[in-house]
Parts: sequence; C-alpha cells; structure tokens
Amino acid sequence: MCNLYANTTAAEAMRRLFKVTPDRDHLGNAEPRPAIFPKGAAPILRLDGDGARRLDVSHWGFLLPQVSKRTGQPIQPRAVNNARDDKLRTSAFWRSAFRARRCLIPASSFCEAKGRSPATHVWFGVTGEGARPPFALAGIWQDHGGEEGERLLVRSMITTRPNALVATVHPDRMPAILRPGDYQTWLAGDPDEAFALIEPYPAEEMVIHQQGVGLKSDPGDDGPGEHGPEEHGPDDAAPDDGAPAQGALF
Repeated sequence: MCNLYANTTAAEAMRRLFKVTPDRDHLGNAEPRPAIFPKGAAPILRLDGDGARRLDVSHWGFLLPQVSKRTGQPIQPRAVNNARDDKLRTSAFWRSAFRARRCLIPASSFCEAKGRSPATHVWFGVTGEGARPPFALAGIWQDHGGEEGERLLVRSMITTRPNALVATVHPDRMPAILRPGDYQTWLAGDPDEAFALIEPYPAEEMVIHQQGVGLKSDPGDDGPGEHGPEEHGPDDAAPDDGAPAQGALF
C-alpha cells in the first residue's frame, strides 16, 4: 500500500495538465506539498454535476466507522487510504464510489518504504520533462457529513499489482497511474471501461527520484527531502482507547 506521496505541481500547471478552467479551480492558494500523509489535505480532480472538470481539496482516507470494544460506543473513524483493485467491485465499502465517484489524484512522486527500524524510503516518479513530471493516480472520492453539519471531502487511492521496478521495494502493491489519454474514461466511462485502465504502469517509464533512511518528503527542484519520524498509516492504527467520536473527523 502507499502511505506517502508528493504533489509539488503548481496550480496553474495542474489546470493545464487536466484541462480545468480557472473558474473550476477551487484549490485557493495551493502550496506545493512535498509530503502528503494519510488524512492529509491535497488536490483531486473530479467532475462537476454538469460534467465539467474541477479541482478541489480533499482529505486522504475514506472514513470507516469504528466502535469501542470496551464501551460499544462510536469512536473516531478510521481513515482508509488505499483501495485494492481486486476489491473495488465486490466490497460494499468501495463499490458505489468506484461506480459513480472516480477522481484523479495529482502527484509528482510517491513513496514506498523498505524494511523497518529504520526504513528506507524510496520515491518513485514517471519519466518526462522536468525534475518531477506531474502525473495522475487513479482515485475515488466521497463526501461525508459531520456531526456539526460540516462537509468533508475525502479520497482514496487505487492500488494494483506492482511493476518490476516498484516490486523491488514493495512486492505486493503499487498505486495505479493513469495516462493522460485515459483521464476522461476514468472520470466518466462506465465501470468496466474504468476498471480496464487499472494496470501496473510500465517500469521502463518510471524512475527512482531519491531514496534514503527516513526520507519523508520529496520537494523536487528544491533539493533532497527531509528526514522525519515514522508515521502511522491506517493499518497501524492506535489501539482502541474507548474515546468517544469527535465532531472534527480529521
């Protein structure tokens, strides 16, 4: 699974890449994000009600309701940040989003960790022009309502089997990367057409940008990333402490 990625592409460049008009750009003063962790805010591209493309800020992770084993009361939902391709059409948790709420997740690189204590962080990207050519990961989105009436837009990243390059670090999964010519089919095609696009991206069209122990960010042109403490992904959730659910979901 993928618990860390970067998007250092400027908003204007994202509008050009994804063919979004300025009035459909809802990112505001979007800063480069050299390290995006689970629950983190970052852009997605999705279709508006009229079929136009729009850029929005979302939080990383579909919300899975949780109940305290001790009290039986609801507790803070778990954020599930990866959706396996082999579960998209069979799991009730993912099925409706895959059918009707697909999105693109802009990225400039993604990270997989190898080993533990300490882990080596390897940052992958695609070939092309510039230090960090932008690309899009296949995603799905959901709009949640909070206890106080607020709305929370969330995303999850589709994963598939790895190519030969990524498999040297993570032998089980990699994020599904989409080609520009397939963006519209992913966004608006029928589920069978969209599912056919989920394939390992060719290893020969990918590169390793940087790697190192504890390397937790990838700023691109700004130099090597920063080292930091280990982060907990959704599969490393803290033990159930019986705390009641909070109004602020993230």
